[in-house]
Amino acid sequence: MITLTHAMVLAAGLGTRMRPLTDDRPKPLLDLAGRSLLDHALDRLQAAGVRQAVVNAHWRGEQIAAAMARRDDPAIILQHEDRLLETGGGVALALPRFGPGPFAVVNGDAFWLDGPTPALTRLAAAFDPAEMDALLLMVRTTQVDGAVGHGDFLLDPIGRMRRPEEREIAPYLYAGVQILSPALFADAPEGAFSLNRLYDRALEAGRLYGLVHDGVWFHLSTPEDLRNAEETLQAGLTRALF
Repeated sequence: MITLTHAMVLAAGLGTRMRPLTDDRPKPLLDLAGRSLLDHALDRLQAAGVRQAVVNAHWRGEQIAAAMARRDDPAIILQHEDRLLETGGGVALALPRFGPGPFAVVNGDAFWLDGPTPALTRLAAAFDPAEMDALLLMVRTTQVDGAVGHGDFLLDPIGRMRRPEEREIAPYLYAGVQILSPALFADAPEGAFSLNRLYDRALEAGRLYGLVHDGVWFHLSTPEDLRNAEETLQAGLTRALF
């Protein structure tokens, strides 16, 4: 168990699959349920006790900066990236701001509804620095339209993860919410790289774990996904998904 105090929101991507909605704005600034996806993510982090958050920006970065100014919160730091650093490179650049302890990383387009206990609280309670370099929030592919057969990982009974082998179906999909240890970034490459490179190294060491989400999670990849999520929320249909 850890006390979660620092976090990062990844908001620098191009959001190409969400076009044309992202032709003139970053994907995290798209609205859902009356607030931007970025505001939803930051609200969840603050509710979980995070005292300082870094938000990275690249595509339409000036709009991310303006959104941060509207929040008027000195605990949120903007990290402008002149070039795309991918998920790993963006987090590695922000690493000095997180201190020595584990920290949360949330995708800027991640949107979820908590179960009985907030997902970030569950992740912090389950994170064991002695055993883990990363703890990822996972969702069952059976709960995501079109995701069956396209999962990311399998979990053993204690939550240790592995990737599927050839012709093996992975029943769990990464939800875009995680807690990482600074140790994960030891000897990490410079510049742009994917967090998947570090996940694979943690997998080999048996230090990559997953926690299955017990609430509702929305896959937000295309404009249709966003419309469906809005309609589901407005109709109150999420009660039937628990």
